[in-house]
Amino acid sequence: MARLTVLAGGVGVTVALLAIPAVAHEHPSGITDLVTPAVVRVEAVSHVEITLLDHVGQLRHVERSYDFPIGEGTGIVVNPEGAIVTLTRVVKTDDEDVAVLAANKVFAEHHDVKVPQDAKRHSLDNPVLNRHLKDCYPPKRATATCIIDVTTDITIFPNVSPADTDGFKADLVRAGSGPDTPAVLMPVARAVGSVGMPTAPLADKVPDQPGSPTSVAGFLGRPGPNVRTTVEIAHLAKGGGAGENGRPFADPDKKADEPVKLGGLADRGLAGAPVIGDKDGHVVGMLIGGGKEGKMIGVREITSTLSKAGIAPRRGAIDSAFEGALTRYHTQYYTEAAPGFQRVLELYPGNVVAADLLKEALAKRGGPDDAGTKRAAAPAPSGLPLWPFIVAAGVLFVAAAVGAFLLWRRHRAGGGPDDDQGQQAPPLVPQQQGYDEGANQTIMVRRSLQFPVVPQQQQVLTSPQPTLTFCTACGMRLGQAHRFCGYCGQPIETS
Repeated sequence: MARLTVLAGGVGVTVALLAIPAVAHEHPSGITDLVTPAVVRVEAVSHVEITLLDHVGQLRHVERSYDFPIGEGTGIVVNPEGAIVTLTRVVKTDDEDVAVLAANKVFAEHHDVKVPQDAKRHSLDNPVLNRHLKDCYPPKRATATCIIDVTTDITIFPNVSPADTDGFKADLVRAGSGPDTPAVLMPVARAVGSVGMPTAPLADKVPDQPGSPTSVAGFLGRPGPNVRTTVEIAHLAKGGGAGENGRPFADPDKKADEPVKLGGLADRGLAGAPVIGDKDGHVVGMLIGGGKEGKMIGVREITSTLSKAGIAPRRGAIDSAFEGALTRYHTQYYTEAAPGFQRVLELYPGNVVAADLLKEALAKRGGPDDAGTKRAAAPAPSGLPLWPFIVAAGVLFVAAAVGAFLLWRRHRAGGGPDDDQGQQAPPLVPQQQGYDEGANQTIMVRRSLQFPVVPQQQQVLTSPQPTLTFCTACGMRLGQAHRFCGYCGQPIETS
């Protein structure tokens, strides 16, 4: 009976568990919100200090300062300390070419001659000026007519509100071997925020399947009220993806010429922009190329460059709070999401994405679209159907009825219930009643081997009691056949 009960209970629990829907969460398809708070605008210029030693007439020192743009692009923050990954061509150029450009510029301004304003070495018709121009070009020599100092000035503009119009400075920690290879930057001073900056999660690998959907997110200008994050849909094409060659893009439905579209965006400021996987919203690569050919280098090139620079990508406190709130928001639990976004803004007040989502969460909180409100209004707090529990209760009831019926049949057949060890229970011992010592009775007791019984008495019929006689001399009782007293020997008087 005990085994039947346990079996019935197990069946009921199994039925109830099978009725409970599996709870699992995945970020909605195509999500970019995990990455866009960590997307930054990167601008780099070459700062040149040049001194021209004019020996043509009276000796003069002509000092000039020039800033020549190197590149503009997009980068992503990969740890709370503010480490940034972008493309090498955005932040690095040949210093010698910059020096040649500065020499051409200062000669044209000071001597009022026509010298093309480019990074090529030119000649002048005037032999004296031509000799001085040649001596101004690098490399530096003892007869040099120019003293040139070139430095790189990198400015980062984070995705914050209100917009940071000045940005913050960063140093080039490590450059790649080519223009379309990753470069690593570090802020000169501590990054914005007491706990650092938002970071972008890096994927483990690039999706292998051709046609895998992705999103490319970056800035076409400095972030501000009129310049928000630009997000474009793209699909990975088959083949490629190794090293600097990159992996091409191709629309599987052939509705858009994605290489041309993304190449144009790279030229306008999205070079180095993160390519975000559709599965979980992690960075799978960076946008490279330009013109009519936009491609992607994979996440392994990014992590390899970071490793060589001695920088480990990691997530921070801002990211944990933001991802928790984002999960609730995308599952339409707006009431629970709002405090999470408020916490993010306490940690990093300028988080544009958190601020926008907080407004939407507050607007939808408690409304018909709020899943938390729907759950609270439902009659069953758990939201589970009642039929599994009814079925389980029915199974238990039937099992108990069957067990009771089997027990009743065993009792009726004269069997006794066995305990768990199969041992027979000892019968109860009845108590004997006291009897008259003078009665000549026989007591017969029957006991059942199965159940305790009340002792039964049966009286056996006996002959009538004889008349008692006594000795007239000594008073002893005399038997029926005695003729003399057994004690004193007195003869018995008979009639």
